[in-house]
Order: sequence, then structure tokens, then C-alpha cells
Amino acid sequence: MAGVVGSWVRAAITRSQRITRLEPGVITELVAEIGSLWHERHQAGLASRPRRRPAGAGAKHKLVFPDRLLATLVHLRHGATHDVLACWFGVDRSTITRAPSTTTRTGPTRAATRSAGCSRTSPAT
Repeated sequence: MAGVVGSWVRAAITRSQRITRLEPGVITELVAEIGSLWHERHQAGLASRPRRRPAGAGAKHKLVFPDRLLATLVHLRHGATHDVLACWFGVDRSTITRAPSTTTRTGPTRAATRSAGCSRTSPAT
């Protein structure tokens, strides 16, 4: 399952450099690079505590990692409210509220590359 969010929302945000100030190729690289780190950290967090329910039971992510990353980028770039982002992505506000905190804890493993139209870079953490 690719996620609940329509692919048109993801495509529109990814294509429009006005929204994220990043080229689609850079977003793809970030998803590939940070996505595996996020998944490993998420799985380690699940394994670090005893289970109350069998594996596979419980709530499923309604916002897959690429969408979490896009929501975080839009929130940090424009300061969009969680209500607006929830409407865009078609999820509840509480889902969006958790997205930036879980994505930014993973942190980038390298400094952001400087794209042709962008004069600022973010520091590596």
C-alpha cells in the first residue's frame, strides 16, 4: 500500500519548486537517504519495548514517509498550519502534528545540496 494520500498531492508538491524550493531530484534523494534511516529508527523503537498486541495489530501509518517528509518541508518552509496540511494530505490534524517531530528527529546525514535557484543550505546535524 503506497499510502492513503492521493498521488496527485505528492506530485503537485514535488513538482512545484515554489512550495519546497527543492528540485524533484533532490526530494527523491532525500526520501531514499533519510527514509531508510527513519524506518530503522522506527523499527528499533518498536523492538525496544515489550509488545502489548501481536505484530501487525494496531494502527497503520496513514501518512507514508515521503508524505511525512513533504509535510515537514512545507511546514518548515512556509509555516503552514497543521490544519492546512491535514486538508492537503487528507488526514487528521493529529497525524500531521506527529509528522514533523518524527521526521526531524531522524535528521539529515549530510548538508543539503545547493540547487541552481537556491542560495541557502541547511547545516548537517
